[in-house]
Amino acid sequence: MQQLTLMKDYKHNDPLRKSLSGLAESTFGISFERWYREGFWSERYIPFSYVQEDQVIANVSVTLLDWIINGVKKSAVQIGTVMTHPGYRHRGLSARLMHAVLAEYGDSADFMYLFANDTVLDFYPRFGFIPEEEHLFSMDFSAPLSGAGGIRKLDINSLEDLAFIAKFAEGRLPVSKRFGTGRTQGLLMFYCLEVFNEDIYYLENEDVIVIYKNEGKQLELFDIISHREINLEEILTKLAGRDTEKVLFHFTPDYEGIPVTSTPHHSGLFIRAGGDNIFPHHVKHPATSIA
Repeated sequence: MQQLTLMKDYKHNDPLRKSLSGLAESTFGISFERWYREGFWSERYIPFSYVQEDQVIANVSVTLLDWIINGVKKSAVQIGTVMTHPGYRHRGLSARLMHAVLAEYGDSADFMYLFANDTVLDFYPRFGFIPEEEHLFSMDFSAPLSGAGGIRKLDINSLEDLAFIAKFAEGRLPVSKRFGTGRTQGLLMFYCLEVFNEDIYYLENEDVIVIYKNEGKQLELFDIISHREINLEEILTKLAGRDTEKVLFHFTPDYEGIPVTSTPHHSGLFIRAGGDNIFPHHVKHPATSIA
C-alpha cells in the first residue's frame, strides 16, 4: 500500500474536498459541495483524512459547537462523517484518525460525542466514549386549528429565501434551555439544503422559522428557529393537519405548561466528558445539529 498522508481542514482544496464529498455520497448518500459553494461550510467543520494521490481514503470529521445545559454553556466537540473507502477497510485507519482527533481536542472541550450506527458500537469505547440514552418527547394534540394563514414555505433554491434563512439563524435562541446547542448555523444550513429542503416554513405573525412534517396523524417537529420566547400552542394550531393527534419533538421541549411524555431512544449516542462534567439525563439532542 502506498503511503497515506494525514490532511485536515482542507475545504478550499478543490480535489480533496470533492473527493471527501464523493466518499460521503457513496457511504452516506450526502454531498458537501453545495453547502461549500453557498458559504455555509465554516471553520467549525474540520475533516481529518488519510489521503492518497488527492483521493480521500478515510475520514473522521470534527464539528465545534456549544451545548446549553439548563441555561449554562458548555464547549463540545462532535465527531462525525466517520468513513473509509471499501478497498481500505479493516486496516485500522479510523482508529488512527480517532487518535489524531483526540490528540488535538481531547483535553480542550467539556464534552466530546458522536452518534454511532449499530455496526460499530464496540469501537468507540476503546477511546473513552460511553453510551448514553436519549429520550423522544411527544404530546397529544387536540386543539382547534387556526388555519395556515401567515405561513410561507421557504424555497432553498431561491437565493432570497436561502439568505433569509441563513441571516435569521445567526441570532437564534437555542431550541431548548434545558438541552440545546449553539454556534450551529452551518449544521442547520446543511440540513436545510440536503435533508429538509421541502419542510421549511416561515410563520410571519409569530416571526419564527419552523422545520416540520405532517406524517398521517403525527406532526414531526424538527426545529423552531426564533429570536424570542414562543407560544408553542399558537404555532401548533397553524402547523397541525386535520388528522393530527400527536406531536413528536426531535429536540428537548421545555415549554411551560405543555404536557409531554417521553420514551427511551437508543440513538447510538456516545459521550466522553471532560473534568467533572456530567451528561444530563432525559434529553434529546436537537436533530438539526447532529453532524
